[in-house]
Amino acid sequence: MLRPMPAAPGEESLHDLKLEDGSRVAVIGGAPAGSFFSYFLLQTAQRMGLDLQVDIYEPRDFSLPAPQGCNMCGGIISESLVQALTVEGINLPTTVVQRGIDSYVLHMEEGSVRIDTPLHEKRIAAVHRGSGPRTIKEKKWRSLDGFLLELATEKGARVARERVDGIAWQDGKPQVKTRGGLSQTYDLLAVGTGVNSGTLKIFEELRLGYKAPQTAKTYIRELYLGREMIEKHLGSAMHVFLLNMPRLEFAALIPKGDYVTLVLLGEIDAALVEAFLAAPAVSRCLPLNWRELKEFCHCSPKINIQSAVQPFADRLVFIGDAGVTRLYKDGIGAAYRTAKAAALTAVFDGVSSEDFRRRYWPVCRSISTDNALGKLIFLVTRHIQRWPHDRRGVLRMVSKEQQGDGQRRMSMVLWDIFTGSAPYKDILLRTLHPAFLAGLVWSVAVDYWDKTINGGSHGNGRVGQNVP
Repeated sequence: MLRPMPAAPGEESLHDLKLEDGSRVAVIGGAPAGSFFSYFLLQTAQRMGLDLQVDIYEPRDFSLPAPQGCNMCGGIISESLVQALTVEGINLPTTVVQRGIDSYVLHMEEGSVRIDTPLHEKRIAAVHRGSGPRTIKEKKWRSLDGFLLELATEKGARVARERVDGIAWQDGKPQVKTRGGLSQTYDLLAVGTGVNSGTLKIFEELRLGYKAPQTAKTYIRELYLGREMIEKHLGSAMHVFLLNMPRLEFAALIPKGDYVTLVLLGEIDAALVEAFLAAPAVSRCLPLNWRELKEFCHCSPKINIQSAVQPFADRLVFIGDAGVTRLYKDGIGAAYRTAKAAALTAVFDGVSSEDFRRRYWPVCRSISTDNALGKLIFLVTRHIQRWPHDRRGVLRMVSKEQQGDGQRRMSMVLWDIFTGSAPYKDILLRTLHPAFLAGLVWSVAVDYWDKTINGGSHGNGRVGQNVP
């Protein structure tokens, strides 16, 4: 559980650490967290008549394909984040969104079912974090990370193509040292690097109370199929798999332009990847000859599964994955929330530890508390994956909802679990609604009666086959 650490005796935070005209701010990492922070910091400061200098340290060039310009991420932006950015005046251009996702297809061993947008207005964006995979045939798209970094530079931020390899304190202010030999002192340092960066170890060694997040390994592979083949086999749907495979928490195929991104979460190794790809439910989604395509881009990045301890100190704040993020889903949305909260705190309150504790900390705590409920939801999901009657009951319930005009309770729950568009607390409360529980129990009971009592005489062993 995310928790604050008390200041050591004699190290209590000062309450008058404020940003002033001419104050210098360093941001380590130009990915979404760092770019959002710089954008909102400069936007708010300008509205307040405050002149700040912001330097973003980012050695990668997001206009390049992987691995040079990639941030190793599945690249899904939830509709709730798309809507929030629109309110901020940030509209994702069509050159960034490789494909708009308008539905999900849920696959189990027992069958498949399509889940359309519950309110017929929600949309999800599939994006690349660099300009595309290593094997990209033609550059057609812009990087999401590059687009956000451009927004920050348009507000006045300066990008330093330097890799940070040292942090020191000079006269109570953070000093940033780079591999290229630069050394600069700042009034505030925001750390927006991901958990795959070695930079976070530097801060643990400073003994400021910060402890990096706990992580788990994932697997991401980009498959080149071509737009025509993707449209034929996958369409504009994200395909999610709940298969009875030990150590597999979540799996999905995400169409993006000419590519399909495979994302696996759990205790991933080579044997599990091959077992998943050989599963009949997966084979049905892909062309027969897809394995003949030898070229692919893949990586095994770490993700944040347990928030950092003490993600702030005097003149120092950790944002995005370096501090706290949503469990498994909507990491870019969490980067937006934490970055904006940290930026507003710095401008309106100050940059002391107490300032961040008072205004920034509640946002981090809210995400972390919600993640605890998310772990409970995924525990239930794993239970469903193990028991055939439960799996068929879920498919039966969703299929009935998608074919009717009534309340789509299970469809809405699954939609928000897959997309990360709603807090886990809201999802959990909906699963405790009497109508939801009654519908699920009834669907499981019908399956049990059909398969066990009647020996399957009234069914063909497959449910939910409403996928075009």
